[in-house]
Amino acid sequence: MIVTDTITTTPPSTSRKRPLVVMQSVTKQFSSGTLALSDMSLTVESGEFVSLLGPSGCGKSTALRIIAGLGDVTAGTIDWPSSRINSKGLPEGDISFVFQEPTLMPWQTVFGNVYLPLRLRGMSKAAAKDEILACLDMVGLKDFADAYPRELSGGMKMRVSIARALVTKPKLLLMDEPFAALDEITRQKLNDDVLRLWRDTGITVIFVTHSVFESAYLSNRIVVMKARPGRVHADFPIETSLKRGPHYRTSEEYRATCEKVSQSLMEAIGSPLADGMEVH
Repeated sequence: MIVTDTITTTPPSTSRKRPLVVMQSVTKQFSSGTLALSDMSLTVESGEFVSLLGPSGCGKSTALRIIAGLGDVTAGTIDWPSSRINSKGLPEGDISFVFQEPTLMPWQTVFGNVYLPLRLRGMSKAAAKDEILACLDMVGLKDFADAYPRELSGGMKMRVSIARALVTKPKLLLMDEPFAALDEITRQKLNDDVLRLWRDTGITVIFVTHSVFESAYLSNRIVVMKARPGRVHADFPIETSLKRGPHYRTSEEYRATCEKVSQSLMEAIGSPLADGMEVH
């Protein structure tokens, strides 16, 4: 267990530099004819924790995959003002992705799974050992380096996936609903762990979720997307007392934030409940 105290939502003082990534008027239409994104623009600055919130099928994951270079745009551009760009138009070594499933190799130990991206870079296991153990320590799994995925709980598997994403020391961590399949208690613990890692490392996070409560708890900025075709409906900072922990989840401030976010989401999907709705 990593979290022992409250967690601030203030990025390190080195943040607020030039934008890290800029989506400009991005449209994505699949070969089937499905229009997933339409004229979507988004600027993310270094050190931010940005949640993309919207209903299922609104293009959140598509936007994330495009940022990661896992899909092409039909129109528009993706720019990286703060990064060195490779021949594929992507920042060199600056992005890591945590998917909805841990996607661990069952025949490899925890250590071996976290070693994978460094092995692909040509680093020997001996040279990578300290970095791997440091990342496992950050996610509370240093004592499980020799365990196999079958011996881990769902939450522990996701921690391994996060450690694997962090071992390359990326500037940008993309997370696509990583905790959606977990029970509520495990999900809350991992939410706290991710906030701690964000604060301690200074990494920029773009986090996809369809949970109002998760986005309001994690983010210092929320981007609410309209239903397909996806585009930005609202983009606003989350102003809080800057303390996140067990007591924050039952505070009036958190309830009010959830109500504000819920109202925006209902407006984005055109729900008749948007007028005068409350969050309980």
